[in-house]
Amino acid sequence: MSDDKRQDREEVAAALADWLKNRRDPAVARFKERREAFSTTSGIEIPPLHTPLDEAGEPYCEKLGFPGSYPFTRGVQPTMYRGRHWTMRQYAGFGSAEESNRRYRYLLEKGTTGLSVAFDLPTQMGYDSDHAMASGEVGRVGVAIDSLADMETLFAGIPLETVSTSMTINATAAILLALYVAAARRQGVETKGLRGTLQNDILKEYAARGTFIYPPEPSLRLVTDSVIYCARELPSWNPVSISGYHIREAGSTAVQEVAFTLAHGVAYAERVKAAGLSADVFGRRLSFFFNAHNNFMEEVAKYRAARRLWARLMKERLGATDPAAMKLRFHAQTAGSTLTAQQPENNLMRVTLQAFAAVMGGAQSLHTNSLDEALGLPGRRAVRLALRTQQIIAHESGVADMVDPLGGSFALEHLTDEIERRALAYIEKIDRLGGAVKALEGGFMQREISESAYKAQQALDAGDATVVGVNRYQEDDDAIGKVAFQALDPRQEQLQVERTLKVRAERDGPQVARTLARLEEAARGTDNLMEPILAAVEAYATLGEIADTMRTVFGCHQQNATGV
Repeated sequence: MSDDKRQDREEVAAALADWLKNRRDPAVARFKERREAFSTTSGIEIPPLHTPLDEAGEPYCEKLGFPGSYPFTRGVQPTMYRGRHWTMRQYAGFGSAEESNRRYRYLLEKGTTGLSVAFDLPTQMGYDSDHAMASGEVGRVGVAIDSLADMETLFAGIPLETVSTSMTINATAAILLALYVAAARRQGVETKGLRGTLQNDILKEYAARGTFIYPPEPSLRLVTDSVIYCARELPSWNPVSISGYHIREAGSTAVQEVAFTLAHGVAYAERVKAAGLSADVFGRRLSFFFNAHNNFMEEVAKYRAARRLWARLMKERLGATDPAAMKLRFHAQTAGSTLTAQQPENNLMRVTLQAFAAVMGGAQSLHTNSLDEALGLPGRRAVRLALRTQQIIAHESGVADMVDPLGGSFALEHLTDEIERRALAYIEKIDRLGGAVKALEGGFMQREISESAYKAQQALDAGDATVVGVNRYQEDDDAIGKVAFQALDPRQEQLQVERTLKVRAERDGPQVARTLARLEEAARGTDNLMEPILAAVEAYATLGEIADTMRTVFGCHQQNATGV
């Protein structure tokens, strides 16, 4: 540190001490502060005032740098939204493929620039709609996809060569990817030009969500095989979107969201690297998925800390040499867990605040939840309002004209440093436990998330945390019954079952049997599973039949009381 800089810091420190003693302390004595101590949702203390003394002392280029340059703290693109806005996605899918197709076409007409597909629980768990385990769940939380026929219907009239599609699917991700590729081929689309993202993040299912099928090792094999396949056949596709979103929805803090997500990313990168794909190739097509929560400054800092920490992990630990492979590109979704059934119109403000944080933090794509999602599937008007929220931020707020508009804020940079420091400490602890998979098997992440969720609920119950309309500012008439959300056709499950039975009756049965036998043989060996899965899909084998074939080989995973 130069003498001039040291002298300047000493002057600031002296001035701060004087301000605390002669200005701040008398004010607090006269007007008591709302709390004895202030902190973020991650427990990071908020001092009375942020100053240059909060800086970590690292050289500017090492700590912040410039947008589009390592360590990417200030963004992954040199011009960010001055070049083009983030991709505006709206996560949707319900009932049948026909119903979801109508919603997608409506969203595209209203200005959505990318589709984001939600699948129902049977599809996520590898069951066809006529399976006993699917009863009562078909089409309820997403679209039911049983075969290529459903996938063709889902994207009928939607040009897959121009639309970017995100699919939120994990245990059956390889099957859904094959279905998407097959549907594109039916449209006559050159698959090497397909753009989109597959969530395909099975580790967070063991940590926080629970929609797994197979034990961790064969599940990781499926992830690795799909990544290798995409590197060869779908070079513009993101084969894994490592998700902190569901970790946060389960009750984690912002620090835990960053730490556990990046630890999972390291685990995938190490597997893929061991399979022969370099970090420079894999890193370029990797993406992340984060929550956009309520604590505005902490959320913006969270994205910046995650970018910087991931860049350092890719470079120093995984050996990436291409700066493009060190970029943490992320999709954000506003926090569903913060939405309330009480006074649902308040959710508009929550979503706006969360979306604004994601934009100020440099998201590459964004989904905004609808105000009625605490009550049921969102209705058309609510979906349109959610999309308009993004468009108003993009076109009317002015923040898209600035690159990293909050960069340099003493408060923001302090939070960024602290989140990175605490997240790295978690990652180092996970390493000592043997890595992400071993830590999950021992229940470490699960226990940390549960403890954070419990503390948050305690704070809410005690009134130490406020949720407007829930534990403060309640109204007798919350207008819950006045929100017109999307209603499902009660006949839709039986209609979906009939469609699936029709596919089975009309396909080439012996050809399906041959492709499934080939898939079982590949699963028992070491061949990449994507081509056998694709062959089965194109023969109109159902998702359940394909998943069951692999269940025969891999078995089913049973969650234990302490971990995976």
